[in-house]
Amino acid sequence: MQRLEKFVDPLPILNTLQPNKRTKQGAYYDITMEAFKTKLHRDLPRTTLWGYNGQFPGPLIEAFRDEPVSVTWHNELPDRHILPVDTSIHGLDKLPTVRTVVHLHGMETTQESDGHPEAWYTRNFQITGPTFSKRTFHYPNHQRSTLLWYHDHAMGLTRLNVYAGLAGMYLLRDKQEASLNLPSGEYEIPLMITDRSFHPDGSLSYPAQPADAGPNLPYPSIVPAFLGDTVVVNGKVWPYLEVEPRKYRFRILNGSNTRAYQLFLDDGSVLHQIGSDGGLLRKRVDMEIIGLQPAERIDVIVDFSQLAGQTITLKNNLGPDADPADEMGDIIQFRVTNHVKNKDSSNLPSNLSYVPSLKQNDISTVRYLKLVGSADEFDRPLLLLNHLKWHDPVTEKPKLDSTEIWAFVNTTDFSHPIHIHLVQFQVLDHQTFDLERFNEDGTLIFTGSPEAASPNNRSWKDTIEVPAGTVTRVIANFGPYTGDYVWHCHILEHEDYDMMRPFRVITDDEDKK
Repeated sequence: MQRLEKFVDPLPILNTLQPNKRTKQGAYYDITMEAFKTKLHRDLPRTTLWGYNGQFPGPLIEAFRDEPVSVTWHNELPDRHILPVDTSIHGLDKLPTVRTVVHLHGMETTQESDGHPEAWYTRNFQITGPTFSKRTFHYPNHQRSTLLWYHDHAMGLTRLNVYAGLAGMYLLRDKQEASLNLPSGEYEIPLMITDRSFHPDGSLSYPAQPADAGPNLPYPSIVPAFLGDTVVVNGKVWPYLEVEPRKYRFRILNGSNTRAYQLFLDDGSVLHQIGSDGGLLRKRVDMEIIGLQPAERIDVIVDFSQLAGQTITLKNNLGPDADPADEMGDIIQFRVTNHVKNKDSSNLPSNLSYVPSLKQNDISTVRYLKLVGSADEFDRPLLLLNHLKWHDPVTEKPKLDSTEIWAFVNTTDFSHPIHIHLVQFQVLDHQTFDLERFNEDGTLIFTGSPEAASPNNRSWKDTIEVPAGTVTRVIANFGPYTGDYVWHCHILEHEDYDMMRPFRVITDDEDKK
């Protein structure tokens, strides 16, 4: 395919979706999953995507703390997938190839509204019971202001459904955030960064098999990772944004399947990070470069006030060994105008919020959870958690309102972003160990002292990078609901096969049985 010229399309600004109705019980939305065509670049033919309300990203939902939101998610997708479906995993050959269920990533909600991978539904099929094509999920919003995101979570299909376009953002507000007088309105801009590849006709390109596929591999066959060759931000390929010489707040999500980013501004300007997955940090952290794993979010302020008339690019540091032909070093271009429309009276505060430490709690359990590599009967990579597959019995059963430490032991040779549903956690530390020795005989020998989380990861998190050959410890209080939830790697190709496990939050009475 011909190379697409960068920075020729303006960045789409996401409009906030208005609820279908409001009552004393909260706001109600109807959102439909449907196929549609759109131009992702000036020189690219229209691309068929799947989107919420026929758009990508899906509509921006804005909510307020303690004001509930209910969403009826309608599945009106076609019967056939637009991407290659591997039916050799998870018994998918017995299920429809188009299935969906929505997970609001980072939301504390009941199991019925969490988007459990096996709570899928489709337009005209159900294994048992009546056929239905919609479900209503309830989001209580009893948590801090932050950027959440919603995306598909269907068993064995998450990588394909999200890549097809089933992802959107959800802004949760509260009074404490409002009191800080941060840049707002048109000066607060959500950015969903994704990577895609395209065929010359504009259609999405996604591999049907690994590049080194042998003759006995199923077709299609899941790939162990996916890296696109094109950056798409808010549904446009390498867009540009005109900004005024003043402060802007960017709410940034890495919505890519596999790709992590190392974000920086090419003029050396500082990224003032004020928040992460679970909301505001304790204190602002001024960063030259910020790493962003799949599903992580960052909240940053950029001050363009001294940059009138200049052009700045948000870039991705590819590292010293990058292929010179790799174009993924560019994200979005900022074109700074010469004048401000309105005086900038927003703040850039140093102190942001109170984040109580969970280390003071009584620790009920410390769990060592291994991230391991293996192979399946076709000699495909099979990444597992604690050597267990998805359908093996539940082994993690934290009690309601208990505090546990989960120590992720990464025995593979690459990083994994680990996400725990239901809770926001705090990162305690990372500690390196002798990976070669561990993989020889299972002996855990530390090779360095515990290193505290980086300053910008010391607030609430729901997704954290676990580097290769490290033990990464997080601490969480499990609640406020009981029931069945999941934890998994958020590299979607890993999550689908088979780096995802159930956990169950139980009561004291259940524990005694």
